[in-house]
Amino acid sequence: MGRQIDESVTGEIMELKAAGVGSGRVRSIAVVTEFTERSPDFLYLLQSADGIKLAGNLPISLKPVVGMYRPHRLDSGSNEAIHGRGENLADGNYLFIGRDTRELAELKRLVRETFAWGFGLTIVVALAGGAYASRQVLRRIETMSTASREIIAGDLNHRLTVRGTDDEFDHLAISLNTMLDRIQVLMEGLGQVSSDIAHELRTPLTRLRQRTELATRKANDTDALRGALHMALTDIDAVLETFSALLRITQIEAAAGRKSFTAVDLTEVLKTVVEIYLPMAEGKNQTLEEHISMQLVVEGDRELLMQLFANLVENAIQHTSGSAHIAITAKVVSDSVEVAITDDGEGIPESMRSRVFRRFFRLERSQTTPGNGLGLSLAAAIATMHHTEIELADNQPGLKAVTRLKQVIHDDI
Repeated sequence: MGRQIDESVTGEIMELKAAGVGSGRVRSIAVVTEFTERSPDFLYLLQSADGIKLAGNLPISLKPVVGMYRPHRLDSGSNEAIHGRGENLADGNYLFIGRDTRELAELKRLVRETFAWGFGLTIVVALAGGAYASRQVLRRIETMSTASREIIAGDLNHRLTVRGTDDEFDHLAISLNTMLDRIQVLMEGLGQVSSDIAHELRTPLTRLRQRTELATRKANDTDALRGALHMALTDIDAVLETFSALLRITQIEAAAGRKSFTAVDLTEVLKTVVEIYLPMAEGKNQTLEEHISMQLVVEGDRELLMQLFANLVENAIQHTSGSAHIAITAKVVSDSVEVAITDDGEGIPESMRSRVFRRFFRLERSQTTPGNGLGLSLAAAIATMHHTEIELADNQPGLKAVTRLKQVIHDDI
């Protein structure tokens, strides 16, 4: 608005000069008087060099100042201010043209008040929003703290609340709940393992004590005592074998995800397993055949993979009757190597397939066969370490155990 006033005032002065202002007192008075009557929005003043008002609509004379007037009060007792320009004319008179700046002053006042109110409301809204956000954050934190205290107190089933807002607190709650689920599974597994160990070791230890006590009371010669000690050593070896298997499973589970794998010739590993267990199968009048593709290379640990497939083959041989047919098939499927160990025995009921990988779990018909129920648990731990799992399915008849491992392209070896 100030620039517009300057431009309009400058243009008006040019028009007055073009009309004859400055060419003589009489002509100047006539032109200023005409413009004053024609343009009431402007303030005009024509005064002589000695300060006498000659024409115009300004109520008082101004001190002649050449150049722009930035809002200038008419006198000390007036609230009105003018914004204009003054020039000394060629005929010795002084000409001033200006505009009333009350609208400009009102606009400035409105802008100041608007910014003041806006700033004040912004501060209020910011403080209120900050207080609300702080309460919400503190409430979420307190909720998590309360849930944590309940979990610490022993309620492992308790979980942190997920509100579904997909914010950082929800992400944290989901991560912590996942961690708690894993911890709960491990704790339940630990409790189950402890119970199973106590149950499984009670029988051989009780038998060991009975035999030792019987030998102490009734063994009258060296041969009888040696026989009793031999049986005791057999029971001790069974206990040590159980603990060794448990320790092996624990070591494998502890190394899961941290062991560095290398390229393993799975064809050679599987053929070695067949070669080792072929005499055992023939001893039970069983057939063990293989359909193994050549140049099957996977990423993993050779020793552990040998243990994995050896346990599966041994499990198939031990838990199928004579004349059973067992086969190992290995081939490339998509970008993985699929290994299937099948038999035509009695199989495992579908409801039991997820339980056979638990430590010490044995089907009722297997209770009388040698073993400690840890073979499949060890195989499952090795599979998990290799980022896969053992899938059990119906072979119609019999059981089919399938494992899929990541294939390694020969150029990458």
